[in-house]
Amino acid sequence: MTRLPVIAALLSAGALFPAPAFAQYNWSDDQVTGGRETASAPASTSPYGADPGGQGYEDGEGDSYGGGDGSRPSGAPTRQRLRIDPYIEANQIVTQRIEPDSETSVYGSVAAGVDASVQGRRAGGSVSLRYDRVISYGDDLSPNVGDGDSLSGIARGYGAIAPGVTIEAGGLAARTRVDSGGGATVASGQPIDADNEARVYSVYAGPSISTRMGAAEVSANYRFGYNRVEEPAVGVVDNTVTPIDVAQESVVHSANARVGIAPQAVLPVGVGIGGGAYQEDVSNSDQRVRDLYARADVTVPVGPGLAVVGGVGYENVEVSNRDVVRDTNGDPVLGADGRYQTDENSPRRIAFETEGLIWDVGVVWKPSRRTQLEAHYGRRYDSDSYYGTFSWQASSRSAVNASVYNSISGFGGVITNSLANLPVGFEASRNALTGDFTGCVTGTGTEGSADCLGGALSSVRSAAFRNQGANLAYSTQMGRLSTGLTLGYDRREFFGAQGTLLELADGTVDQSYYANISVGGPLDPFSGFNLNAYASYLDKGGSDLADALLLGASAAYNRTLFNNLSARAAVSIDRIDSDLVDETNASALIGLRYDF
Repeated sequence: MTRLPVIAALLSAGALFPAPAFAQYNWSDDQVTGGRETASAPASTSPYGADPGGQGYEDGEGDSYGGGDGSRPSGAPTRQRLRIDPYIEANQIVTQRIEPDSETSVYGSVAAGVDASVQGRRAGGSVSLRYDRVISYGDDLSPNVGDGDSLSGIARGYGAIAPGVTIEAGGLAARTRVDSGGGATVASGQPIDADNEARVYSVYAGPSISTRMGAAEVSANYRFGYNRVEEPAVGVVDNTVTPIDVAQESVVHSANARVGIAPQAVLPVGVGIGGGAYQEDVSNSDQRVRDLYARADVTVPVGPGLAVVGGVGYENVEVSNRDVVRDTNGDPVLGADGRYQTDENSPRRIAFETEGLIWDVGVVWKPSRRTQLEAHYGRRYDSDSYYGTFSWQASSRSAVNASVYNSISGFGGVITNSLANLPVGFEASRNALTGDFTGCVTGTGTEGSADCLGGALSSVRSAAFRNQGANLAYSTQMGRLSTGLTLGYDRREFFGAQGTLLELADGTVDQSYYANISVGGPLDPFSGFNLNAYASYLDKGGSDLADALLLGASAAYNRTLFNNLSARAAVSIDRIDSDLVDETNASALIGLRYDF
């Protein structure tokens, strides 16, 4: 528990940079960028850092894309004064197990949290942070529910420290339900017993530079990420320790730079050159993912808002790991924590490597300020490669975002990248019963679409992997009613060096499918409601026993009693269906909340 205050501080600091630091540049934090709306910026799925295509040409309405001073992320809300909403809660919860047997648990909980946001031209960020304490009433009233506390939250922020120089940072704290093989699902409305709970923590930070040198646009960025999974207790069955294949720590370094000239600035076509480096170190088996590349690209306008893009370059990718400590019989040795211990004296062995030519071609379509499509096909990682994004803001009240991605990393790289691609301004979604962060946010301002980390948190296996997938997010505001929908697919093919323990994971494929929907809004000036439903399916490679289907739904109602005091009521039902766990729970909550 000593880590909770530190993690809380990091999450908060990652979102809200101190505004006085910008005073020396005579910038006002409430300064806005202009009145008209711009297209929602989709999450960047380019495997080459900054978008290598379509920089600086005009859309179908004659507005120039690209350029800018780089002071604020694309799509950030143009203005929102500082908002800080702290609160405390006291709740009473009843959980009824329906399957496989009947069991009732009654327990209490208290919570303290804060939701905060500020958006200006030169700085901004959002944070949702919550501390929960579960209070057990003993084995008679609270069977299988013990005292415990947890921290959950999400944060992202930015601040311009000089013209064209921006610092971004973010953080995540979440609870997941895991199995010993690394399959994971974000915590649902049912209580998680200590043997199946894992806590995922992540922070990232780094500078971005965007400036002009004559006709050339120069951009560069660096990102540092730290990720940690605090796994469940060691499983003991018939006095046998169950090995745990769950990632522990990951450190990420990523840097990219590019120099480009827009079409018509010097030549009829746009040209650019760039390069980058990525390294992730995973503590399990001392794994290392290293990726170095350099490439040149060209943008050829073929009509209003339409361009053909292409690039060619050189890349070197290497994934490696060490073996584990073995006994005199050559069998792996388990530590007291149920983990295999890395043999630091063993040689580093190659799990995957490729070196040589990379290329891709594609189209960039920007018919208006509200619509943007990018689609790319090429060769990378010795195979076909696809990636792209689509965003459409049908009106000021609805938005659609979609992306297709392809990369190689460890678990930490995926989480770090997902955090960095979240909207700068957002409202976090929380479970009505437990208060846990659900993994989803709804953007504010021009990034109004829902976005979820479902794919990033679908597995916490220790081995590095190739990650491919797609996601779709939609949100709309109809009168006072808000609706959000996300759908996603995530595929991970794992790497393990021959002659090491991770060889068992080599070629194994995990696939996950997930969906979330939410509807909510006020009923009258004093009350409101929220409905949520989720479904996810994990198809875990290597064993059909660990495949799992998760379904759930919840409904919540709140009503103001007087001043800042409100009453809350919520119900939920959750089901896990797998060969290892087949369980259905229904829960109900009543409580009080005070907003300061």
